[in-house]
Amino acid sequence: MPTAIKLAEQFQVSLMGQAPHDFSGLAPLERAQSNQISFLSNPLYRQQASASNAGALIVSQSDFEFLQANPGANSEKRVYFVSKNPYATFARMAQYFAKENGPIYTAGIHPNAVVHPTAIVPTSCHIGPFVQIGAGVTLGERVVILGNTSIAQNSVIGNDSLIYPSASIYSHSQIGERCIIHSGAVIGADGFGFAPDFSATGGEWVKIPQTGRVVIGDDVEIGASTTIDRGAMTDTVIGSGTKIDNQVQIAHNVIVGNCCVIAGCAGISGSTKIGNFCIIGGSANFAGHLTIADRTTVSGNTSIIRSITEPGQHFTGVYPSMLHAAWEKNAAILRGLDKIRQRLRLLDKNKSTDS
Repeated sequence: MPTAIKLAEQFQVSLMGQAPHDFSGLAPLERAQSNQISFLSNPLYRQQASASNAGALIVSQSDFEFLQANPGANSEKRVYFVSKNPYATFARMAQYFAKENGPIYTAGIHPNAVVHPTAIVPTSCHIGPFVQIGAGVTLGERVVILGNTSIAQNSVIGNDSLIYPSASIYSHSQIGERCIIHSGAVIGADGFGFAPDFSATGGEWVKIPQTGRVVIGDDVEIGASTTIDRGAMTDTVIGSGTKIDNQVQIAHNVIVGNCCVIAGCAGISGSTKIGNFCIIGGSANFAGHLTIADRTTVSGNTSIIRSITEPGQHFTGVYPSMLHAAWEKNAAILRGLDKIRQRLRLLDKNKSTDS
């Protein structure tokens, strides 16, 4: 188990107090014990932090000063990791302990896996049971592919990436280093492209072949059952550092910039370009062929139907919930807005004539 000194050095934070023992992991303020670490990132929880049994706290400088001035019963036995960003330090320490205590994937290919002879699979990789790896696939070092996953021909997966069970990677997909792809994700399925050919007597939707790729940068995480479609003729691109939640739909030819976060059930229509460092809330949706500026924030359930050109703006387009009876009254008013507008215009016109 790591000491406080080792953790402070590794995560480049200031250590205040003397550590009497090692630490086994992290826990919430109200549950943490003397061999565990907790964190404080919201000043509203200062009193709870003061009363915590945690053997160490990750805090900001201002919170550390408050806790020193308002010590709890266990303060003398506690050490503090003082950080400029306690929440981010907590996340990095949590990664450390998760890796230390998590499953170990032994290098090797399970006998029930099917690997094409032309695939390049380094000996450091872990290939689980019933994995299928197609012709011309190239894996980097220490890639982990868990059971029932399919990697289709000519796909590339970078070093240290982890693919959970039952993911589907279609042909010619390119995945960067240190990526995480969760179960049920589908990377590189056909985009939704059809040309209408109808006459008065009938017709059909003619499928447009989807011949582009999906290209995913480094350090990307893709949630369970998320789908990212391949491009029609150009590539669908996910920038490095972007994190995508569960059940997100990203259509063909979409470009998502670097270090974006996209929450669950969001949908991005074809050929839309999302800038860098954007934040997209759950169930938000985007019309196609839009351009969204860098550092745009979109609240959950918001529909974006026009391009956003000015960086750093925050868009919200959903009304809070209300009683159904109140909603019906408001809906009736909304249906009559056009008539009300016409009446107002007529009143303005009459007023202008009278004056």
